[in-house]
Amino acid sequence: MGWPVKHSLSPKLHGYWLDHYGIESRYDLLPVEPENLENALQALLVNGYAGCNLTLPHKTAALAYMAEVSDTAKAIGAINTVVVREDGSLFGDNTDSYGFIESLNAQCPDWKKTVNSALVIGAGGAAKAIVYGLCQNGIENITIANRTLSKAKGLSDQVIPLSDLKDNLPKVDLVINTTSLGMTGQPELEIDLSRLPNHAIVSDIVYAPQVTPLLSQAQKLGLTTAEGIDMLLHQAVPGFEHWFDIRPEVTQEQKNIILNEVSK
Repeated sequence: MGWPVKHSLSPKLHGYWLDHYGIESRYDLLPVEPENLENALQALLVNGYAGCNLTLPHKTAALAYMAEVSDTAKAIGAINTVVVREDGSLFGDNTDSYGFIESLNAQCPDWKKTVNSALVIGAGGAAKAIVYGLCQNGIENITIANRTLSKAKGLSDQVIPLSDLKDNLPKVDLVINTTSLGMTGQPELEIDLSRLPNHAIVSDIVYAPQVTPLLSQAQKLGLTTAEGIDMLLHQAVPGFEHWFDIRPEVTQEQKNIILNEVSK
Protein backbone atom coordinates (compact mmCIF):
# COMPACT_ATOMS: atom_id res chain seq x y z
CA MET A 1 0.00 0.00 0.00
CA GLY A 2 1.59 3.22 -1.15
CA TRP A 3 1.37 6.21 -3.48
CA PRO A 4 2.86 5.40 -5.93
CA VAL A 5 3.32 1.65 -5.50
CA LYS A 6 3.75 0.14 -8.97
CA HIS A 7 7.56 0.07 -8.56
CA SER A 8 7.35 -2.34 -5.59
CA LEU A 9 9.15 -5.68 -5.80
CA SER A 10 7.13 -7.13 -2.92
CA PRO A 11 4.72 -9.16 -5.11
CA LYS A 12 7.69 -11.09 -6.56
CA LEU A 13 9.33 -11.40 -3.15
CA HIS A 14 6.30 -12.68 -1.24
CA GLY A 15 4.96 -14.52 -4.28
CA TYR A 16 8.06 -16.71 -4.22
CA TRP A 17 7.29 -17.80 -0.65
CA LEU A 18 3.57 -18.29 -1.35
CA ASP A 19 4.47 -20.72 -4.15
CA HIS A 20 7.28 -22.37 -2.19
CA TYR A 21 5.10 -23.10 0.86
CA GLY A 22 1.98 -23.96 -1.16
CA ILE A 23 -0.15 -21.18 0.34
CA GLU A 24 -3.30 -20.29 -1.59
CA SER A 25 -3.07 -16.54 -1.36
CA ARG A 26 -1.87 -13.58 -3.37
CA TYR A 27 0.07 -10.36 -2.81
CA ASP A 28 -1.48 -7.30 -4.46
CA LEU A 29 -0.31 -3.77 -5.12
CA LEU A 30 -2.71 -1.25 -3.58
CA PRO A 31 -2.23 2.33 -4.80
CA VAL A 32 -3.74 4.51 -2.07
CA GLU A 33 -3.74 8.29 -2.04
CA PRO A 34 -2.84 9.81 1.36
CA GLU A 35 -6.35 11.13 1.97
CA ASN A 36 -7.78 7.62 1.51
CA LEU A 37 -5.39 5.81 3.84
CA GLU A 38 -7.76 5.35 6.79
CA ASN A 39 -10.55 3.91 4.61
CA ALA A 40 -8.11 1.61 2.80
CA LEU A 41 -6.73 0.21 6.06
CA GLN A 42 -10.22 -0.32 7.49
CA ALA A 43 -11.22 -2.16 4.30
CA LEU A 44 -8.44 -4.76 4.62
CA LEU A 45 -10.56 -7.17 6.67
CA VAL A 46 -13.66 -6.76 4.51
CA ASN A 47 -11.63 -7.46 1.37
CA GLY A 48 -10.06 -10.62 2.80
CA TYR A 49 -6.54 -9.40 3.47
CA ALA A 50 -4.36 -10.83 6.24
CA GLY A 51 -2.52 -7.52 6.28
CA CYS A 52 -0.31 -5.33 4.15
CA ASN A 53 3.03 -3.65 3.79
CA LEU A 54 3.24 0.13 3.76
CA THR A 55 5.59 2.27 1.75
CA LEU A 56 5.85 6.02 1.20
CA PRO A 57 4.06 8.19 2.08
CA HIS A 58 2.06 6.09 4.58
CA LYS A 59 4.58 4.73 7.09
CA THR A 60 4.10 7.44 9.71
CA ALA A 61 0.49 8.44 9.04
CA ALA A 62 -0.75 4.85 9.47
CA LEU A 63 0.28 4.82 13.14
CA ALA A 64 -2.89 6.73 13.98
CA TYR A 65 -5.10 3.90 12.70
CA MET A 66 -3.50 0.98 14.55
CA ALA A 67 -5.10 -0.60 17.63
CA GLU A 68 -1.60 -1.57 18.76
CA VAL A 69 1.96 -1.13 17.51
CA SER A 70 5.14 -3.01 18.37
CA ASP A 71 7.78 -1.51 20.64
CA THR A 72 10.09 -1.35 17.62
CA ALA A 73 7.57 0.66 15.61
CA LYS A 74 7.02 3.01 18.54
CA ALA A 75 10.74 3.64 18.87
CA ILE A 76 11.21 4.24 15.14
CA GLY A 77 8.01 6.23 14.75
CA ALA A 78 6.85 4.42 11.63
CA ILE A 79 5.33 1.13 10.50
CA ASN A 80 5.86 -0.85 7.32
CA THR A 81 3.81 -3.95 8.19
CA VAL A 82 0.14 -4.18 9.16
CA VAL A 83 -1.51 -7.33 10.52
CA VAL A 84 -5.30 -7.83 10.52
CA ARG A 85 -6.14 -9.67 13.73
CA GLU A 86 -9.00 -12.13 14.14
CA ASP A 87 -11.18 -9.48 15.80
CA GLY A 88 -10.57 -7.11 12.88
CA SER A 89 -8.24 -4.79 14.77
CA LEU A 90 -4.95 -3.68 13.20
CA PHE A 91 -1.46 -4.30 14.56
CA GLY A 92 1.49 -2.31 13.22
CA ASP A 93 5.14 -3.35 13.13
CA ASN A 94 8.39 -2.07 11.63
CA THR A 95 10.67 -4.72 10.14
CA ASP A 96 13.28 -2.45 8.52
CA SER A 97 15.49 -2.60 11.58
CA TYR A 98 15.35 -6.41 11.64
CA GLY A 99 16.01 -6.53 7.91
CA PHE A 100 19.15 -4.44 8.13
CA ILE A 101 20.65 -6.36 11.05
CA GLU A 102 19.89 -9.71 9.39
CA SER A 103 21.47 -8.49 6.15
CA LEU A 104 24.66 -7.75 8.08
CA ASN A 105 24.49 -11.13 9.80
CA ALA A 106 24.11 -12.85 6.43
CA GLN A 107 26.85 -10.98 4.57
CA CYS A 108 29.28 -10.12 7.38
CA PRO A 109 28.80 -12.86 10.02
CA ASP A 110 31.57 -11.56 12.29
CA TRP A 111 30.60 -7.88 12.17
CA LYS A 112 29.85 -7.63 15.89
CA LYS A 113 33.45 -8.60 16.70
CA THR A 114 34.89 -5.57 14.88
CA VAL A 115 32.21 -2.88 14.88
CA ASN A 116 32.20 -0.46 17.79
CA SER A 117 31.35 2.72 15.90
CA ALA A 118 29.11 3.45 12.93
CA LEU A 119 28.65 6.33 10.52
CA VAL A 120 25.11 6.59 9.13
CA ILE A 121 24.69 8.79 6.05
CA GLY A 122 21.19 10.26 5.87
CA ALA A 123 18.51 10.96 8.45
CA GLY A 124 15.26 9.69 6.94
CA GLY A 125 13.02 6.82 7.93
CA ALA A 126 15.50 4.12 6.95
CA ALA A 127 18.21 5.80 9.01
CA LYS A 128 15.94 5.83 12.06
CA ALA A 129 15.29 2.09 11.73
CA ILE A 130 18.97 1.31 11.22
CA VAL A 131 20.11 3.41 14.18
CA TYR A 132 17.54 1.62 16.34
CA GLY A 133 18.80 -1.77 15.16
CA LEU A 134 22.42 -0.86 15.84
CA CYS A 135 21.59 0.39 19.34
CA GLN A 136 19.66 -2.83 20.07
CA ASN A 137 22.81 -4.73 19.13
CA GLY A 138 25.09 -2.79 21.43
CA ILE A 139 26.49 -0.23 18.98
CA GLU A 140 26.12 3.08 20.81
CA ASN A 141 28.87 5.15 19.15
CA ILE A 142 26.85 6.31 16.13
CA THR A 143 27.49 9.44 14.05
CA ILE A 144 24.86 10.81 11.67
CA ALA A 145 25.99 12.71 8.57
CA ASN A 146 23.29 14.71 6.83
CA ARG A 147 22.87 17.86 4.76
CA THR A 148 20.30 19.25 7.20
CA LEU A 149 21.71 18.97 10.71
CA SER A 150 18.43 19.81 12.46
CA LYS A 151 16.77 16.77 10.87
CA ALA A 152 19.51 14.48 12.19
CA LYS A 153 19.72 15.72 15.78
CA GLY A 154 16.96 13.47 17.06
CA LEU A 155 18.83 10.36 15.93
CA SER A 156 22.15 10.78 17.73
CA ASP A 157 24.15 13.13 19.90
CA GLN A 158 26.88 13.01 17.25
CA VAL A 159 25.75 14.82 14.11
CA ILE A 160 27.97 16.18 11.36
CA PRO A 161 27.46 17.84 7.96
CA LEU A 162 28.23 15.72 4.89
CA SER A 163 31.21 17.99 4.19
CA ASP A 164 32.93 16.68 7.35
CA LEU A 165 32.76 13.01 6.39
CA LYS A 166 36.44 12.59 5.51
CA ASP A 167 37.61 13.73 8.94
CA ASN A 168 35.49 11.09 10.70
CA LEU A 169 36.34 8.05 8.56
CA PRO A 170 39.57 6.94 10.32
CA LYS A 171 37.65 6.19 13.53
CA VAL A 172 34.68 4.42 11.93
CA ASP A 173 34.14 0.63 11.76
CA LEU A 174 30.89 0.62 9.77
CA VAL A 175 29.62 3.06 7.12
CA ILE A 176 25.96 2.87 6.02
CA ASN A 177 24.42 4.85 3.18
CA THR A 178 20.69 5.26 3.82
CA THR A 179 20.11 7.92 1.13
CA SER A 180 19.08 7.40 -2.50
CA LEU A 181 22.46 8.67 -3.71
CA GLY A 182 24.04 6.04 -5.95
CA MET A 183 20.69 4.60 -7.01
CA THR A 184 20.14 4.12 -10.74
CA GLY A 185 19.29 7.55 -12.17
CA GLN A 186 20.52 9.41 -9.07
CA PRO A 187 23.83 11.22 -8.48
CA GLU A 188 26.61 9.27 -6.80
CA LEU A 189 27.46 9.67 -3.13
CA GLU A 190 30.68 11.65 -3.26
CA ILE A 191 32.89 10.24 -0.55
CA ASP A 192 36.50 9.04 -0.47
CA LEU A 193 36.63 5.84 1.57
CA SER A 194 40.42 5.54 1.53
CA ARG A 195 40.73 6.89 5.09
CA LEU A 196 38.67 4.05 6.56
CA PRO A 197 40.51 1.43 8.65
CA ASN A 198 41.23 -1.85 6.82
CA HIS A 199 38.67 -3.78 8.90
CA ALA A 200 35.81 -1.39 8.13
CA ILE A 201 32.52 -2.56 6.59
CA VAL A 202 30.67 -0.48 3.99
CA SER A 203 26.92 -1.01 3.63
CA ASP A 204 24.51 0.56 1.13
CA ILE A 205 20.76 0.03 1.39
CA VAL A 206 20.36 1.00 -2.28
CA TYR A 207 19.79 -2.19 -4.28
CA ALA A 208 19.50 -0.84 -7.84
CA PRO A 209 22.20 -1.29 -9.02
CA GLN A 210 23.19 -4.33 -6.97
CA VAL A 211 26.73 -2.97 -6.55
CA THR A 212 26.52 0.78 -6.13
CA PRO A 213 29.44 3.13 -6.84
CA LEU A 214 29.99 3.32 -3.07
CA LEU A 215 30.28 -0.46 -2.75
CA SER A 216 32.43 -0.69 -5.86
CA GLN A 217 34.89 1.82 -4.38
CA ALA A 218 34.95 -0.10 -1.08
CA GLN A 219 35.63 -3.40 -2.84
CA LYS A 220 38.53 -1.89 -4.77
CA LEU A 221 40.02 -0.85 -1.44
CA GLY A 222 39.67 -4.40 -0.14
CA LEU A 223 36.96 -3.52 2.39
CA THR A 224 34.08 -5.80 3.37
CA THR A 225 30.74 -4.75 1.84
CA ALA A 226 27.05 -5.41 2.43
CA GLU A 227 24.55 -5.03 -0.42
CA GLY A 228 21.10 -3.49 -0.04
CA ILE A 229 19.24 -6.35 -1.69
CA ASP A 230 19.69 -8.50 1.42
CA MET A 231 17.97 -5.92 3.61
CA LEU A 232 15.01 -5.91 1.19
CA LEU A 233 14.74 -9.70 1.42
CA HIS A 234 15.17 -10.04 5.17
CA GLN A 235 12.80 -7.23 6.14
CA ALA A 236 10.00 -9.20 4.47
CA VAL A 237 10.48 -12.28 6.68
CA PRO A 238 8.65 -11.07 9.85
CA GLY A 239 5.67 -9.78 7.86
CA PHE A 240 5.16 -13.09 6.07
CA GLU A 241 5.38 -14.87 9.42
CA HIS A 242 2.81 -12.47 10.93
CA TRP A 243 0.34 -13.21 8.14
CA PHE A 244 0.79 -16.96 7.57
CA ASP A 245 2.42 -18.35 10.76
CA ILE A 246 5.33 -19.63 8.70
CA ARG A 247 8.82 -18.19 9.08
CA PRO A 248 10.14 -18.17 5.51
CA GLU A 249 13.74 -18.74 4.50
CA VAL A 250 15.61 -16.28 2.28
CA THR A 251 17.20 -18.31 -0.54
CA GLN A 252 19.73 -17.58 -3.25
CA GLU A 253 17.13 -18.55 -5.86
CA GLN A 254 14.76 -15.92 -4.50
CA LYS A 255 17.56 -13.35 -4.42
CA ASN A 256 18.37 -14.07 -8.06
CA ILE A 257 14.72 -13.59 -9.05
CA ILE A 258 14.59 -10.18 -7.35
CA LEU A 259 17.95 -9.12 -8.82
CA ASN A 260 16.66 -10.08 -12.26
CA GLU A 261 13.67 -7.77 -11.71
CA VAL A 262 15.97 -4.98 -10.51
CA SER A 263 18.13 -5.23 -13.64
CA LYS A 264 15.21 -4.92 -16.07
